Amino acid sequence: MKPKVLQLFAAGINCDRELAFAFRCAGAEVEEIHIRELIQNPDRILDYQLFAIPGGFTYGDDLGAGRILSVEVVAFLRDTLLKFHQQGGTIFGVCNGFQVLVKAGLLPGIDGVDVSLSWNDTHRFECRWSRLLVDPALGHVLPANSILPAGSAHAEGKLVLAHPEQAQTLADADCIALRYANLDGEATEEYPDCPSGSEAGIAGLISPSGRILGLMPHPERCLSEQSLPDRGFGAWGEGNTGIDFFRGLLSRYLSQAETTVASS
Repeated sequence: MKPKVLQLFAAGINCDRELAFAFRCAGAEVEEIHIRELIQNPDRILDYQLFAIPGGFTYGDDLGAGRILSVEVVAFLRDTLLKFHQQGGTIFGVCNGFQVLVKAGLLPGIDGVDVSLSWNDTHRFECRWSRLLVDPALGHVLPANSILPAGSAHAEGKLVLAHPEQAQTLADADCIALRYANLDGEATEEYPDCPSGSEAGIAGLISPSGRILGLMPHPERCLSEQSLPDRGFGAWGEGNTGIDFFRGLLSRYLSQAETTVASS
């Protein structure tokens, strides 16, 4: 039995096919559902193991990136999503999906830290390859301190904090999942390795439970060496890290499925 992924769809989402393909390649069964349909029956979420929000420009990013969809999530889905999470489900958002999770208050999931996402320091849309340094908090998905190559494609991707010291609070709470890295594999805030100017070079956040995860760059766009800028000649790795990322997200459910099959 394959792990089941429920993927949200709404006006302006345009990265859904890539994300669904990545999950299927990693061993999951994927179903897509429109926000209007899900609002009518939020408990459908409870029938799945992972709930995903793809990237795009939901509702044209009017009022801010992910803002309108986040309002819908809070008003109609938040209670069910929290129940889903409490029962062992994973919630995942990439790019616009990450913006939704942050603005809906589902990330970082700790009190006393005010996080948002704002315009890149360049004040323009940035579309470029990024190296992401895996924080130990994400060690159950990918090896800590490894590099995940992913395509950045966002205008409002700068993670901002109410107070600079809150970056250390996030680190102490194991809520930093990924940081932008330079060619030497070191975390950086410097452009262009960090395309947004995100505080502390943060590219992704994870909840203390390890089961709510979001990031700005798109790992679903790099599933083989043919996707890499150098086609796997070494500067960006061998090209398998992207699919390993999605297998890592599903690993606890894949192992549960294997156990169920073995015992049946």
